[in-house]
Amino acid sequence: MPGASAPLLDEPRSGRLTIQYAPNTEGDVTENPPRFTWLPVIEDEALYTLRVSTDPKFKPKNTQVFSSIPLNFFTPDTTFAPGEYFWSYAVCSDDGKPASTWSSTRSFTIEDGLPETPLPSREERFQSSPSSHPRLWLSKDRLAEFRKAVKADPGHCTWSNFYEKSVLPWMDREFMREPAGYPNHQRTAPIWRQTYIDLQEVMYAIRHLAIGGQVTGDQAMLDRAKEWLLEAASWDPMGVTSRAYTDEWAYRVTNALAWGYDWLYDQMSEDERVSVRKALLERTRDIAEHAIINAKIHLFPYDSHAVRSVSLTLIPACIALLGDEENDEARDWLNYCIEFLSTVYSPWGDSDGGWAEGTNYWMMGMAYLIEAANRLKSFTGIDLYRRPFFRNTGDFPLFCKAPNTRRATFGDDSTQGDLPCIKTGINLRQYAGVTGNGAYQWYHEELARLNPGTEGAFYNWGWWDTNFDELTYLTDFPEVEASDPPSGMRHFKGIGWVGIQHEMADPDQHIQFVFKSSRFGSISHSHGDQNAFCMSAYGEDMAIQSGYYVAFNSTMHRNWRRQTRSKNAILINGKGQYAEKDKARAMAARGNILAAEEHDDHMYIRGDATAAYQSLSPEVTLAEREIYFVRGSYFVIVDKVDASEPVTVDWLLHANQPYQLGNTSFRNTGERAGFYGQVVWSEAGKPELTQVTGFPDVDPSEYEGLPESTCLHAKYPVATRHRIATLLVPYRLAEPKRIFNFMDDQGYDADLYFTDADENTFKVVMKKLANT
Repeated sequence: MPGASAPLLDEPRSGRLTIQYAPNTEGDVTENPPRFTWLPVIEDEALYTLRVSTDPKFKPKNTQVFSSIPLNFFTPDTTFAPGEYFWSYAVCSDDGKPASTWSSTRSFTIEDGLPETPLPSREERFQSSPSSHPRLWLSKDRLAEFRKAVKADPGHCTWSNFYEKSVLPWMDREFMREPAGYPNHQRTAPIWRQTYIDLQEVMYAIRHLAIGGQVTGDQAMLDRAKEWLLEAASWDPMGVTSRAYTDEWAYRVTNALAWGYDWLYDQMSEDERVSVRKALLERTRDIAEHAIINAKIHLFPYDSHAVRSVSLTLIPACIALLGDEENDEARDWLNYCIEFLSTVYSPWGDSDGGWAEGTNYWMMGMAYLIEAANRLKSFTGIDLYRRPFFRNTGDFPLFCKAPNTRRATFGDDSTQGDLPCIKTGINLRQYAGVTGNGAYQWYHEELARLNPGTEGAFYNWGWWDTNFDELTYLTDFPEVEASDPPSGMRHFKGIGWVGIQHEMADPDQHIQFVFKSSRFGSISHSHGDQNAFCMSAYGEDMAIQSGYYVAFNSTMHRNWRRQTRSKNAILINGKGQYAEKDKARAMAARGNILAAEEHDDHMYIRGDATAAYQSLSPEVTLAEREIYFVRGSYFVIVDKVDASEPVTVDWLLHANQPYQLGNTSFRNTGERAGFYGQVVWSEAGKPELTQVTGFPDVDPSEYEGLPESTCLHAKYPVATRHRIATLLVPYRLAEPKRIFNFMDDQGYDADLYFTDADENTFKVVMKKLANT
């Protein structure tokens, strides 16, 4: 109707669990172009138009328009000149014309010198991609070059090692038949784990035999690979290896089909190709539609498995399938995945490089991201590593989980108290190759030295073959010389973690301290651990995260490990922080790092966990913790709690061994090192010190044969206001250490003085009630 106004755009308010409107004046733009995100309208098929201008009135001569955008997130294919910009979006028609009112106008600023990371448009991004097979890892031309190199030198890029250990063993293995699933279709951990490994091995057999046969020209090997492939392709895509039955099983079968279809393409008849392609397409569709339509990761990006499936499965599967279907669904899915990784990723962190789910899930997420990034780079030329997150994310494990630590960090961790998975170091080596950072290479080499022979452990072998990792890395990236890691502090602002590493390269001097107060609360693989800390020193874990990640949803997981009582934190009236399944409540039980500072003689951290404790104790009005790390030697921990009615405070500290307890002091002695603590001051009165060994309310069968840790409880008297100062001193057994302290409270403040044997003095000022 001529003159009719456009329909009003649906522009709802964003929440904690949803994608945000960005960029905006509240957030810094860290790359050029910025990444644009907004809440989608209700119609899944909607198209959008985006306008960006130096003029808030969007005069045409100052405005760029991007039309027919099929998603609610977008990365332009061009950079912007430094300056202030304004942007808005609207729903558009098929011809790209606005079909709704424009959104609110938001603004951002482009600073000079930002990393330039434009994304080629959909029309351009596959123009130079090969149409021949293989496409995953090596192209047809690169494969021919690799064959020549291996023929001249079997040790080229560790080929002979890969061939002997990861190819030949599968020639004599009977190929796996379709799994039976769970007894009576009731999920059990042993069946889950064994089938997980079995299906990972199906992928190894197909991928490695196919690569081995193509490189060496061994027809018997290629035929054996095809036997494995056709068997897997015959399984019911919607049966016991479907995504809905057990998604991790489905990912592995889909990956096996993708590598087999790609690397054995020239070995199959057309009927065989159709059979494999049909199975691969159906499985890929199931995974893609779950991530895009059901989980809606473009709206709710905090689904750990659905987000992981983008890198783990969808990208290799879609690359293998691209161009082989008339309607080419794979092209749409691949475009979605590329744009998600280029725009929304990572929902678990920001340009600082942190990962809110913790270092173990960083390891897993990055392992698959690295594979996807490498496959995309070789197939399309798109280089995700130019983005700031990927340039910086190696600092996260470097500063939050040193190679010689086991339990001194946060989040779910399947290593059961072992050293970090060697894949953590392999990931760091990848980022060394990308950035040239020698400290990342040092981490890789140090972890390999400390943790040899674990390649076959479930938490390694069940996910990746390190011989394949070595082969593919050396064909694509340079070797980097290791250099000693730096000492200091890293504040990962986006996730609310602070990592301190002091002299990491020297075990006799090394101290690690990790503190957390996160806006992500206890969502996903995070726990109720805001304002908690972990510490290791001199090659031994001191203040640990207690318990074992034996399985998601186990009693250990639900009743202990996710709960605040398993952390080096406080309980208020015996309660911690919300850590159950309601994602909205979990995200609301949040913390915040108020300060993370490096001074000449100390480092200082201040965290606010008031909202986290209010999730179960609404009477709490303040819950803050301050950390002073003095002269690379000792810690002073100050806790501040206010409440509208009197409350008790339990100060918790977990260690591998039982404590020796005094009236206001405690000591814990390990194999090479120990630590002691002392209650320096408490406004509400002295605590009662007790200790408990074990894991209350946990099924003992879940940790049978595993060591039990001990928790120190310092219980403080009931009060509406608590101010507690605790001294914590780690030391080597061969070199005991004492830090002396005294208090001067003649004025309105309580001045706490600390001094070492060299008479270096440090003062902490405690504001007393009379001066508030």
